[in-house]
Amino acid sequence: MKVSVITCCWNSEPYIAQCIASVQAQQGVEIEHVFVDGGSTDGTLERIQAMPGNSEGRVRWVTDVRGGISNAMNVGARLATGELIAHLHGDDYYLGTQAVSRAVAAMQSAQRRWAYGRIVSDIDGRLVPDNWAMPRWSPGRLLRGNFIGHPSVFMERSLFEQSGGFDIGLKYAMDYDLWLRLAQVAEPTYLGYDVAAFRRHAGSLSTAQADKAFVEDHAVRRKYVGRNPLAWAFHELIYQRRCLRRATANAK
Repeated sequence: MKVSVITCCWNSEPYIAQCIASVQAQQGVEIEHVFVDGGSTDGTLERIQAMPGNSEGRVRWVTDVRGGISNAMNVGARLATGELIAHLHGDDYYLGTQAVSRAVAAMQSAQRRWAYGRIVSDIDGRLVPDNWAMPRWSPGRLLRGNFIGHPSVFMERSLFEQSGGFDIGLKYAMDYDLWLRLAQVAEPTYLGYDVAAFRRHAGSLSTAQADKAFVEDHAVRRKYVGRNPLAWAFHELIYQRRCLRRATANAK
Protein backbone atom coordinates (compact mmCIF):
# COMPACT_ATOMS: atom_id res chain seq x y z
CA MET A 1 0.00 0.00 0.00
CA LYS A 2 1.43 3.36 -1.03
CA VAL A 3 1.23 6.41 1.22
CA SER A 4 1.34 9.94 -0.20
CA VAL A 5 2.87 12.37 2.29
CA ILE A 6 1.77 15.88 1.35
CA THR A 7 3.99 18.76 2.41
CA CYS A 8 2.81 22.33 2.02
CA CYS A 9 5.61 24.86 2.21
CA TRP A 10 6.52 28.46 1.60
CA ASN A 11 10.01 29.80 2.30
CA SER A 12 10.62 26.80 4.56
CA GLU A 13 14.36 26.47 3.96
CA PRO A 14 15.31 26.67 7.66
CA TYR A 15 13.22 23.57 8.44
CA ILE A 16 12.32 21.57 5.35
CA ALA A 17 15.52 19.51 5.26
CA GLN A 18 14.49 17.84 8.53
CA CYS A 19 10.98 17.23 7.18
CA ILE A 20 12.36 15.61 4.03
CA ALA A 21 14.90 13.52 5.93
CA SER A 22 12.20 12.21 8.28
CA VAL A 23 10.08 11.03 5.35
CA GLN A 24 13.03 9.46 3.55
CA ALA A 25 13.97 7.61 6.75
CA GLN A 26 10.65 5.75 6.90
CA GLN A 27 11.00 1.99 6.50
CA GLY A 28 8.66 -0.83 5.55
CA VAL A 29 6.26 1.20 3.42
CA GLU A 30 6.09 2.69 -0.07
CA ILE A 31 5.95 6.49 0.09
CA GLU A 32 5.62 9.26 -2.46
CA HIS A 33 6.39 12.76 -1.21
CA VAL A 34 4.14 15.46 -2.68
CA PHE A 35 5.14 19.11 -2.25
CA VAL A 36 2.81 22.06 -2.69
CA ASP A 37 4.91 25.23 -2.71
CA GLY A 38 3.48 28.70 -2.40
CA GLY A 39 6.17 30.36 -4.52
CA SER A 40 9.24 30.15 -2.29
CA THR A 41 12.21 32.42 -2.97
CA ASP A 42 14.61 31.17 -0.28
CA GLY A 43 15.91 27.93 -1.79
CA THR A 44 13.07 25.69 -0.66
CA LEU A 45 12.05 24.79 -4.21
CA GLU A 46 15.64 24.13 -5.28
CA ARG A 47 16.04 21.71 -2.37
CA ILE A 48 12.89 19.86 -3.43
CA GLN A 49 13.97 19.70 -7.06
CA ALA A 50 17.33 18.22 -6.06
CA MET A 51 15.78 15.37 -4.09
CA PRO A 52 16.50 11.81 -5.22
CA GLY A 53 13.34 10.21 -6.54
CA ASN A 54 12.19 13.07 -8.74
CA SER A 55 12.93 11.13 -11.91
CA GLU A 56 11.32 7.94 -10.58
CA GLY A 57 8.05 9.62 -9.62
CA ARG A 58 8.59 9.15 -5.88
CA VAL A 59 8.68 12.93 -5.51
CA ARG A 60 5.98 15.16 -6.97
CA TRP A 61 5.81 18.93 -6.66
CA VAL A 62 3.96 21.99 -7.82
CA THR A 63 4.75 25.63 -7.11
CA ASP A 64 3.08 29.05 -7.10
CA VAL A 65 -0.06 27.62 -5.51
CA ARG A 66 -2.13 30.42 -3.97
CA GLY A 67 -5.41 30.55 -2.08
CA GLY A 68 -4.36 29.67 1.44
CA ILE A 69 -3.28 26.54 3.27
CA SER A 70 -6.62 24.75 2.90
CA ASN A 71 -6.43 25.08 -0.87
CA ALA A 72 -2.79 23.98 -0.87
CA MET A 73 -3.60 20.81 1.07
CA ASN A 74 -6.45 20.03 -1.31
CA VAL A 75 -4.13 20.54 -4.30
CA GLY A 76 -1.69 18.11 -2.73
CA ALA A 77 -4.39 15.49 -2.28
CA ARG A 78 -5.37 15.83 -5.94
CA LEU A 79 -1.74 15.26 -6.98
CA ALA A 80 -1.38 12.24 -4.70
CA THR A 81 -1.49 8.73 -6.15
CA GLY A 82 -1.24 6.73 -2.91
CA GLU A 83 -4.13 4.81 -1.39
CA LEU A 84 -3.44 6.62 1.89
CA ILE A 85 -2.57 10.29 2.38
CA ALA A 86 -1.01 12.24 5.22
CA HIS A 87 -0.26 15.95 5.60
CA LEU A 88 3.13 16.88 7.06
CA HIS A 89 3.92 20.58 6.72
CA GLY A 90 7.38 21.79 5.80
CA ASP A 91 8.34 22.69 9.37
CA ASP A 92 7.14 19.42 10.94
CA TYR A 93 8.73 15.97 10.83
CA TYR A 94 8.09 12.32 11.60
CA LEU A 95 9.64 10.67 14.65
CA GLY A 96 11.62 7.47 14.18
CA THR A 97 11.72 5.23 11.13
CA GLN A 98 8.45 3.32 11.63
CA ALA A 99 5.96 6.17 12.12
CA VAL A 100 4.23 5.59 8.78
CA SER A 101 4.48 1.80 8.51
CA ARG A 102 3.02 1.36 12.01
CA ALA A 103 0.05 3.53 11.04
CA VAL A 104 -0.57 1.50 7.89
CA ALA A 105 -0.43 -1.76 9.85
CA ALA A 106 -2.78 -0.44 12.53
CA MET A 107 -5.35 0.74 9.97
CA GLN A 108 -5.26 -2.58 8.14
CA SER A 109 -5.55 -4.57 11.37
CA ALA A 110 -8.49 -2.50 12.65
CA GLN A 111 -10.03 -2.21 9.16
CA ARG A 112 -10.44 1.55 9.64
CA ARG A 113 -10.33 4.24 6.98
CA TRP A 114 -8.44 6.81 9.02
CA ALA A 115 -6.19 6.98 12.04
CA TYR A 116 -4.58 9.49 14.37
CA GLY A 117 -1.82 9.34 16.94
CA ARG A 118 0.02 11.70 19.23
CA ILE A 119 2.38 14.56 18.44
CA VAL A 120 5.11 16.26 20.41
CA SER A 121 6.08 19.93 20.18
CA ASP A 122 9.45 21.03 18.85
CA ILE A 123 10.34 24.25 20.66
CA ASP A 124 13.75 25.58 19.60
CA GLY A 125 14.90 22.05 18.84
CA ARG A 126 13.68 20.64 22.16
CA LEU A 127 11.01 17.94 22.01
CA VAL A 128 8.23 18.57 24.53
CA PRO A 129 5.65 15.75 24.87
CA ASP A 130 2.01 16.51 25.57
CA ASN A 131 1.36 16.12 29.30
CA TRP A 132 -2.34 15.22 29.01
CA ALA A 133 -4.07 11.88 28.57
CA MET A 134 -5.55 11.31 25.13
CA PRO A 135 -9.33 10.99 25.61
CA ARG A 136 -11.09 7.84 24.51
CA TRP A 137 -12.48 8.31 21.02
CA SER A 138 -16.06 9.39 20.50
CA PRO A 139 -17.64 11.97 18.17
CA GLY A 140 -19.00 13.77 21.23
CA ARG A 141 -15.57 14.13 22.80
CA LEU A 142 -14.14 15.44 19.54
CA LEU A 143 -16.94 18.00 19.39
CA ARG A 144 -15.96 19.31 22.82
CA GLY A 145 -12.46 20.05 21.60
CA ASN A 146 -9.93 19.11 18.94
CA PHE A 147 -7.49 16.62 20.41
CA ILE A 148 -6.17 15.40 17.03
CA GLY A 149 -2.92 16.87 15.72
CA HIS A 150 -2.86 17.01 11.93
CA PRO A 151 0.71 15.64 11.47
CA SER A 152 -0.45 12.42 13.18
CA VAL A 153 -3.37 11.71 10.82
CA PHE A 154 -3.50 9.15 8.02
CA MET A 155 -6.56 8.50 5.90
CA GLU A 156 -7.72 6.78 2.76
CA ARG A 157 -7.52 9.14 -0.16
CA SER A 158 -11.01 8.03 -1.18
CA LEU A 159 -12.34 9.05 2.25
CA PHE A 160 -10.73 12.47 1.90
CA GLU A 161 -12.38 12.90 -1.49
CA GLN A 162 -15.71 11.61 -0.18
CA SER A 163 -15.61 14.18 2.64
CA GLY A 164 -14.99 17.08 0.27
CA GLY A 165 -11.51 17.85 1.57
CA PHE A 166 -10.54 20.95 3.52
CA ASP A 167 -12.92 23.91 3.61
CA ILE A 168 -11.08 26.69 1.75
CA GLY A 169 -13.18 29.27 3.61
CA LEU A 170 -11.34 28.43 6.85
CA LYS A 171 -7.90 29.77 7.72
CA TYR A 172 -7.09 28.08 11.03
CA ALA A 173 -9.55 25.34 12.00
CA MET A 174 -9.76 23.58 8.66
CA ASP A 175 -8.29 20.39 10.10
CA TYR A 176 -10.78 20.30 13.00
CA ASP A 177 -13.63 20.85 10.57
CA LEU A 178 -12.43 17.93 8.46
CA TRP A 179 -12.06 15.59 11.47
CA LEU A 180 -15.67 16.35 12.48
CA ARG A 181 -16.88 15.54 8.97
CA LEU A 182 -14.83 12.35 8.83
CA ALA A 183 -16.30 11.32 12.18
CA GLN A 184 -19.76 11.39 10.62
CA VAL A 185 -18.65 8.82 8.02
CA ALA A 186 -16.10 6.54 9.65
CA GLU A 187 -14.64 5.80 13.07
CA PRO A 188 -10.85 6.20 13.27
CA THR A 189 -8.32 4.02 15.00
CA TYR A 190 -6.06 5.55 17.61
CA LEU A 191 -2.31 5.10 17.19
CA GLY A 192 -0.90 4.95 20.68
CA TYR A 193 2.50 6.44 19.87
CA ASP A 194 4.14 9.78 19.03
CA VAL A 195 3.89 10.04 15.27
CA ALA A 196 5.41 13.43 14.51
CA ALA A 197 6.89 16.62 15.90
CA PHE A 198 4.94 19.84 15.44
CA ARG A 199 7.35 22.75 15.33
CA ARG A 200 6.18 25.74 17.34
CA HIS A 201 7.81 29.02 16.36
CA ALA A 202 6.79 32.64 15.83
CA GLY A 203 6.30 32.16 12.10
CA SER A 204 3.90 29.21 12.35
CA LEU A 205 0.28 30.08 11.64
CA SER A 206 -1.13 28.47 14.78
CA THR A 207 1.33 30.40 16.94
CA ALA A 208 1.14 33.80 15.24
CA GLN A 209 -2.66 33.82 15.00
CA ALA A 210 -3.59 31.92 18.17
CA ASP A 211 -6.49 34.23 19.14
CA LYS A 212 -8.07 34.13 15.68
CA ALA A 213 -7.64 30.37 15.56
CA PHE A 214 -9.39 30.04 18.92
CA VAL A 215 -12.43 31.97 17.66
CA GLU A 216 -12.62 30.06 14.37
CA ASP A 217 -12.28 26.77 16.22
CA HIS A 218 -15.43 27.60 18.20
CA ALA A 219 -17.28 28.70 15.06
CA VAL A 220 -16.52 25.32 13.49
CA ARG A 221 -17.73 23.51 16.60
CA ARG A 222 -21.04 25.35 16.50
CA LYS A 223 -21.67 24.04 12.97
CA TYR A 224 -21.85 20.50 14.28
CA VAL A 225 -23.68 20.97 17.58
CA GLY A 226 -27.13 20.65 16.04
CA ARG A 227 -30.38 22.34 17.04
CA ASN A 228 -30.71 20.99 20.57
CA PRO A 229 -30.87 24.05 22.90
CA LEU A 230 -29.20 22.15 25.73
CA ALA A 231 -26.31 21.17 23.49
CA TRP A 232 -25.93 24.79 22.38
CA ALA A 233 -25.93 25.99 25.98
CA PHE A 234 -23.39 23.34 27.00
CA HIS A 235 -20.92 24.27 24.28
CA GLU A 236 -21.37 27.99 24.84
CA LEU A 237 -20.60 27.46 28.51
CA ILE A 238 -17.43 25.58 27.61
CA TYR A 239 -16.45 28.40 25.23
CA GLN A 240 -16.99 31.10 27.84
CA ARG A 241 -14.93 29.18 30.40
CA ARG A 242 -12.11 28.82 27.88
CA CYS A 243 -12.31 32.54 27.06
CA LEU A 244 -11.98 33.33 30.76
CA ARG A 245 -8.97 31.04 31.15
CA ARG A 246 -7.26 32.63 28.12
CA ALA A 247 -7.95 36.14 29.42
CA THR A 248 -6.54 35.22 32.83
CA ALA A 249 -3.44 33.63 31.30
CA ASN A 250 -2.83 36.64 29.02
CA ALA A 251 -3.15 39.03 31.94
CA LYS A 252 -0.29 37.37 33.84
